[in-house]
Amino acid sequence: MRVTRIEELSRSRYKVYVDDSFAFVLYKGELRLYGIREDEELTEQVYAQIMGEVLPKRASLRCMNLLKSRAYTESQLRRKLEEGLYPEESIDAAIQYVKSYRYVDDARFARDYIVNQKEKKSRRVIELDLAAKGVSKELVEEAFSEIEEEGDGPDEEKLALMWLSRRRFDPATADFSEKRRMAAFLYRKGIGGETVRRAVEGRLD
Repeated sequence: MRVTRIEELSRSRYKVYVDDSFAFVLYKGELRLYGIREDEELTEQVYAQIMGEVLPKRASLRCMNLLKSRAYTESQLRRKLEEGLYPEESIDAAIQYVKSYRYVDDARFARDYIVNQKEKKSRRVIELDLAAKGVSKELVEEAFSEIEEEGDGPDEEKLALMWLSRRRFDPATADFSEKRRMAAFLYRKGIGGETVRRAVEGRLD
């Protein structure tokens, strides 16, 4: 294998190309440590050490640092590592590492998200949010089922009343145009059709 190009990514990080294909990103000190220079050979031993030890460890540490600030789904972590130009093998190893300690658990993430958002968002909006975060439909449905069995979860009527109040909407005095605008707003918030009709007509308890 031959190092065909070394491209500066930042003041301390460099993209290394092997046999004309992008291989990995290393720090300046690592280039010196492993003797990596343009137009010189890269031994199988050094390549294996970088791909099998250096980068998986760094990717795992990157995941741990991200998880210190907030929870992430597996998909979100993968996206972060991809943005960092980690090889796929390193990403897989890092994800497996954090999952083995349950630092990443999409089922738990879905449940926690529902509990934290149920007073502000409808089920449909929460489902869309979780899908965008990479949580599978199956895990989302399981989380909702568990929460609803406990008698919890988003309450459409309560949410509709909250938004009516926030927008100072009075069904008794609103004209047709105002009711239509309010209905459209509630639909966008993920409220079901029957609840929307009752809300704009003032028939919610």
